[in-house]
Parts: sequence; C-alpha cells; structure tokens
Amino acid sequence: MAMALEQERPLDALAYLECLLALLGFASLSIVGSPYGRYSSPSSGPRVPARAAWAVQELPSLAVPLYECARASPERLRSAPNRVLLAMFIAHYVHRSLIFPFLIRGGKPTPLYSCVVAFFFCAYNGYLQSRYLSQYAVYADDWVTDPRFLIGFVLWLIGMLINIHSDHILRNLRKPGETGYKIPRGGLFEYVTTANYFGEIVEWCGYALASWSLQGGAFALFTFCILLPIAQKHHQWYLKKFEDYPKFRKILIPFLF
Repeated sequence: MAMALEQERPLDALAYLECLLALLGFASLSIVGSPYGRYSSPSSGPRVPARAAWAVQELPSLAVPLYECARASPERLRSAPNRVLLAMFIAHYVHRSLIFPFLIRGGKPTPLYSCVVAFFFCAYNGYLQSRYLSQYAVYADDWVTDPRFLIGFVLWLIGMLINIHSDHILRNLRKPGETGYKIPRGGLFEYVTTANYFGEIVEWCGYALASWSLQGGAFALFTFCILLPIAQKHHQWYLKKFEDYPKFRKILIPFLF
C-alpha cells in the first residue's frame, strides 16, 4: 500500500501542474487572445489544414489511454467504476479525433504552433487520466450506484450531447457555396453564444464528479479556464459583427453568464 501511494504521488503532482497550466492559460488567452480560426493572422506562421490539425492534435488523448489500458494491471481493469470512467474519457476522444475532424466543412487552417501545443497537452492529459484510472484509482464495487457517480455520469452524457449537437448547428450554418459568418440559431445557442463550449465544460465537470479525483478535477478546471476567455471573445465579436445579434444571450452559462 505504501509503495502504491508513493508511486501515485507523481500523478498528483502532474494534476497540480495541470491546475497551474489552467491558470496560466486563462491569463494568456485573456491578454493575448485565441490564436486560431477567425482570430489567426498571417504572422502566426505555418498552418495546418483544419481537418488534419484536429485529428492529429486530439489523437494522443485516444492513443495514450488505449496504450495505458493495454499494459495496465488486470486488477484495476476488472473494477466496473474504473472501466466505465475510462470508457467515458475514451468515448469523447473517439468522437473528437476520429469523427469530428472529418465532419468539418471548410474550416480555417490552424497555426502549426497551436496544433503542436494542443498535441502535447492531449498526450499529457491523456496519460494523467488513463494512468490514474488504469493503475491507481481504487473504488468500491458499488461506486457506480453512488449519487456522485450517477449525477456525474448524467452530466457527462448531457454535456457530450450538447457539444455534439452544437457543433452540428455550427457546421450547418452555411449552405453549399456560401461564405462568411452567420448567427447560430437553435439548441442552446438561443441562450448562450458558445453552446458548444458550455457542453464541453458540463461534460468534464460531470466526469470529474463521477471520478471524484484530483486528476478529473484538474481536467475540468483546465477546460473551464481555457474555454472561458475564448467564449468571452466570441461573444464580443458577435456583438460587434451583427447589429441584430440577440442581446439577451449570455456568454457561456444559460441565464447566468
């Protein structure tokens, strides 16, 4: 037991480091702004086609957990809570790396440095989450009936569905041959500017609650800190771009913010 705790400490340190990176990322994006999409500039250096960038940068969050599971102790993977939590994480990145990129219509090229940063973060976080769940996390067999797990799982599922549906709305804003930007309509876009970001935040907060772990909490914090300043900039951009943009829409959280 003492050896297991000793080996788990580096993962706790990595989780605390992720929390620090979340705060640094929030500060950087709040001051400098987002480097990709409508905000990228010619001075941002070499670029990668949108589909390739998304597939490559998200892939480590799928490949690393699968590798960790392949070499994990059978004892942990026999536990239903560990298996379900790992499946929740992997399911998101199956969609994000193998499905979502190939649904993109057009899409502005991504700066190479932005793609590289995302690639390394996905490898880092993929290792942190999967290593913890496949090697060290110990749950009671009835954890899957605990209210924290059940509420977390429902939040994770709702968040993922919101995220996927919101991306679908954004992809279908333009008819074939059309260019330029339009005001998103439908779904939670009727209430917030960045419904897709809201869905992802709900998803990972649910995952953090279901896992009841420092590692899961660090990822939820990172997601919130990175998406919030981008959401704020999106909201300001829409208000300036469209005179008829609905003024009652919030930035990120329906009815609140």
